[in-house]
Amino acid sequence: MLVVVSPAKKLDMSPIDAEVTSVPQFSNEAHDLAQIASNLGKEGLISIMKISEKLADLNLERFKSFGHQDKKAAVFAFAGDTYQGFDAATLNSDGLRWAQDHLRILSGLYGILRPFDEIEPYRLEMGSKFNIRDHTSLHDFWKSRVSCALNETAKETRSKFLINCASQEYFGSVAPNIVNMKIITPTFYENTEKGLKVISFYAKKARGAMARYIMENRINDPNSLLEFDLGGYKYQPESSTLEAPIFIRD
Repeated sequence: MLVVVSPAKKLDMSPIDAEVTSVPQFSNEAHDLAQIASNLGKEGLISIMKISEKLADLNLERFKSFGHQDKKAAVFAFAGDTYQGFDAATLNSDGLRWAQDHLRILSGLYGILRPFDEIEPYRLEMGSKFNIRDHTSLHDFWKSRVSCALNETAKETRSKFLINCASQEYFGSVAPNIVNMKIITPTFYENTEKGLKVISFYAKKARGAMARYIMENRINDPNSLLEFDLGGYKYQPESSTLEAPIFIRD
């Protein structure tokens, strides 16, 4: 079983002592994209990324300095809601080593990352639309590369299932017709006074917690996912399918 999650805009690049680090599979492509992004200039980044002038200045400098910045293992560098749920700092060494083989982070700049792949600070959402040679978007640029990389990992780990704990934006870089695994996408609802709702903050954190649950328990059987109850979520068999399990909490 493989699990994919989204990256995070929020980063924590403070140094840590990591057991092991690795090099991203598509580091050459990341350098190419950083160069293309730096050539856009501040106004270009504001246009394609819909960010403020301050953030555009910051990320333009990052792109210009790419290849010469401090690096950190991805699973510790990303610090958004999903990574609060995953909480890598408290996962034991065995769980982290298993995650290196069974967890993948989708990325607009790096394509796909293992937890201990070292990354530089950046911001580049997968939904950003700009021309990359004969491609018109990052989704188009990465789809075949990411999907084939997942197939390679599935073969190495004998994985038959791909658990999608990523957002729609990032899972758009995966081609279901290329991936040789059954895709399972859990959804997390809050039972509010106004009915069932997917609330982004909670859903992201729950997807991270689900990814951790799989790593911690070495889960390979999709039926074992249904026992997930962290944070008060409960599986809803009457409204679920194998490919789309539903979890609800009050």
